[in-house]
Amino acid sequence: MSESVPAPSYSRRAFPPLYVSSGNAQLDRLAFFHVLERLKTQKRTGWVDHNVPRPESISDHMYRMAILAMCVSDPELDVSKCVMMALVHDLAEAQVGDIAPREGIPKAEKRRLESEAMHNFVHEMLHNSPAAQRIETLWKEYEEGESKEAKFVKDLDRFEMACQASEYERNDGMQTLQPFFDSSLPFIRHPEVQEWGQALSEERRRFQAPSTRRSPE
Repeated sequence: MSESVPAPSYSRRAFPPLYVSSGNAQLDRLAFFHVLERLKTQKRTGWVDHNVPRPESISDHMYRMAILAMCVSDPELDVSKCVMMALVHDLAEAQVGDIAPREGIPKAEKRRLESEAMHNFVHEMLHNSPAAQRIETLWKEYEEGESKEAKFVKDLDRFEMACQASEYERNDGMQTLQPFFDSSLPFIRHPEVQEWGQALSEERRRFQAPSTRRSPE
């Protein structure tokens, strides 16, 4: 997640130990299933830093992205791949958490930590099974950001964040979330997602406009 406020350096963040295979494929697979719970319970750092009430979890974010992918009408996109990519793009955060820029972790180190986490999931937990390889391939494709599906899913990542920010403004009265819009909507490149972003911006303007009241007669 890209937006947050100043806070202590990343030396304060503690990472859980990497899983060590038991040698039993069934037990190790269950360990992977259990580690996914962290995605349901860990809150997205940017919202926490902005004191948003009831901040969404990492999996909340990925789930809506997956549904958004199903709504696209672009015939050139492999929609099934986009849905799966949306569901795995932040998978490494089950191990390393949602690292924010303000924590001071260099981008290269963040990539190393996330790659290490994915390698652990794929090899220690899922024994490099065909399913593990599919997950790893999708994650790497997203990280590389070169395919049309990866670029589209990145746009969904941007749009979903802006959509969530608008809901926090509307539902919780948040007034400090403009950076989330500034760092997302202007960078969307897929035409259809651009249209969604424009509609969201128009809706936001209507919500923020002072209500018009008839003068008493």
